[in-house]
Amino acid sequence: MTPKPRCEPRENELTSAESPLLDAERPAGYTSLPLPEEPQAVSWASIPKKGQLAIIVLARLAEPLSERSLTSYLFYQLRWLSPGLEPSEIAKQAGYLTAVFAAAQCLTSMWWGRAADHPHLGRKRVLIIGLSGSALSALGMGFSTSIYFVFLFRFLAGALNGNVGVLRTMISEIIDDKRQVEFCFSIRQPNSNISHRYQSRAFLLLPMCFNVGVIIGPLLSGFLADPIHSLPNVFGPGSAIGGTDGVWWMAKFPYALPNLLFSTILSMAALGIVLGLDETHPQRRHLPDFGRKLGRLLTGRLLKHQEPGYVLISDDDYSGTTVCNDDHEATGADRPKLVDKPRPPFKAIFTKQVTLALMLLFLQSIHVSAFNSILFSLLPTPKAAKDGFELPFRFTGGLGLSTQKIGFANTTIGLIGLPLQLILYPIITSRIGVKRSYRMFLPASIGAYVLLPYLVLLPEDTRIIWTCLSVVLVLQVVSRTFVNPATVILVNNSAPSPNLLGSVHGFATSVSSAARIVGPTVGGSMLGWGLSHNFVALPLWILTILAAMNWMLLVYIQEVQM
Repeated sequence: MTPKPRCEPRENELTSAESPLLDAERPAGYTSLPLPEEPQAVSWASIPKKGQLAIIVLARLAEPLSERSLTSYLFYQLRWLSPGLEPSEIAKQAGYLTAVFAAAQCLTSMWWGRAADHPHLGRKRVLIIGLSGSALSALGMGFSTSIYFVFLFRFLAGALNGNVGVLRTMISEIIDDKRQVEFCFSIRQPNSNISHRYQSRAFLLLPMCFNVGVIIGPLLSGFLADPIHSLPNVFGPGSAIGGTDGVWWMAKFPYALPNLLFSTILSMAALGIVLGLDETHPQRRHLPDFGRKLGRLLTGRLLKHQEPGYVLISDDDYSGTTVCNDDHEATGADRPKLVDKPRPPFKAIFTKQVTLALMLLFLQSIHVSAFNSILFSLLPTPKAAKDGFELPFRFTGGLGLSTQKIGFANTTIGLIGLPLQLILYPIITSRIGVKRSYRMFLPASIGAYVLLPYLVLLPEDTRIIWTCLSVVLVLQVVSRTFVNPATVILVNNSAPSPNLLGSVHGFATSVSSAARIVGPTVGGSMLGWGLSHNFVALPLWILTILAAMNWMLLVYIQEVQM
C-alpha cells in the first residue's frame, strides 16, 4: 500500500537534505516543503494583500469625504433655499437632515448586510450599489432647488448605502482567509495565526479613513462651495472660465461644484471595486469575475510568468508552494458554478457573544455620538454670569468660542487621531491585545465627560481655555482611537459563522446608526434643559454612567478569533 505523503518530517526523522536516500522511498509526485519560519515582526509594510486593502481604503475614504463636506456649507445651502428662515430654524433643519440620514441607514443596513451574505449577490455587488447610490445622492444634493429634495437625497444617501458593514466583512475575509487549499501534490494547512497578527492594523484602516475625511472633506467643500463668490477670478464674471456673466450653472446651483467633485470620487471608487477588488464571499470567490479580468487587462498585470493552471500563493498567506487553480483555464462544463446551499436564518446571528458585542457597540456609539453633539453645542454657547452658581454641581453656560475656533477644534480632533492610529494603536494592541487595550483606554473618555462641563467656569484667558480644552480633546480622541476599532474587531470575531459575517456587520451598522440617532437627540435635549436650569453638567454625567456600563460589560465578552 502506497504510504500517504506528508508535508513535514516527524520528530527525530531525517529530512532529504540529511539523507538523500530517503527520496528513493517517497512516492511519485511527493513535494517536500520547508519548515515554517518564525513569525516576523508585524508592521504596516508587512500587511499582506495590500492591493486589495488599498481599494477598500479608497472606497471607504470616498464616503466620509462626501459626508463630512456638508459641515462646511450645509447651513448656507439651507439659507439659500429658504432665505427668510431664522438661524435657529436652519440649525433645526440641519439636525433633522442628520437624523434622516442616520434613520435611513439604521433601517436598511441590516438588509444590505443580509444581501451581501446572499450567494447570488455577494459583497462586491453590494459595495458597487452603495457607492453608486452615494454618487447619485451627492449629485442630487448639489442640484437641489427645494428643501424637500434635499431631505429626499439625504434619505437616499443613507438608505442606499450599507457599505461600512460590508467593508468590515471584506477586511476580515481578506486578512483572515481560512480557506482550505488543496495542493496538487501534497496538502498543507494555512497558518491561521499569521492573519490574526495583522487584524488590529487592518481593522484600523476604516476609522483612519474617517479621520482623513474629517480633515480634508470640509476644507475642500468650503473652498469650492458657491464658487462664483469664493473663486471670482476663476469662475466669476469677467474671468477666463466664467466669461462675461460667470459660469451660468454655478450661479444657478452654487453648491453643485463640491458635490460634483465628490460624486466623481465616489464613481471612481465604484469603478475601482469593479476592476480591482476580488469577491470574498465563500460561495462566490471561485466564480469568474469579468470585472477583475478586465482590470488585469487594463493594468497589464496578467500572470504570464507562471505555468498555466497554477497560481503562486504568497508566503504571507500560506507556507507552501504551488496550488491547483482550475479557475484560470476552466471553461464550459469545467468552470466553477454557484451552488445554492441552505443559508443560516437571520436569527442565527443572535448568539450570546454576538448579542453582548452588539450591546457593547450600542453603548459605545451612544455615549461617543452624544458627547460630540454636546461638545460642539457647548463651544459656541456664550458664557453665563456666575450669580446663581452653586458649585460644584449647579452651574451653566458655555465657552463662547467663535466659528473659526470651533473649526480649529474639529480639525484638532482629526490631527490628534491620525498619528495615534498609525503609530501608537498598533504597537499597544499587538502587545496587550484588543480587549485589554479596550479596557485600559475606555476610562479616558470618562475623564473627558467629567471634565468638560467644568471648562465653562474657566476665566477669560485664551491660553488657559485652549490648554484645558486640549486636555479634554486628547482624552476623548485617545479613548476613541483604541475603543472604536476594538469594538469592530470584537463584533467581527463574535460571528458564529463566516457565512454570517455580512449579516452581523450589517445589523451592527444598524445598531450603531440607531445609537447615533438617540445619542445626539437625547443629549442635545438634555443639554438644553441643563442650560436653562443651571445644571449643564447633568447630560455629561449621564454619559459617564453609560461609559462605565460600557466598561463593565467587557467582563462578559470573550476575545475569540474567527
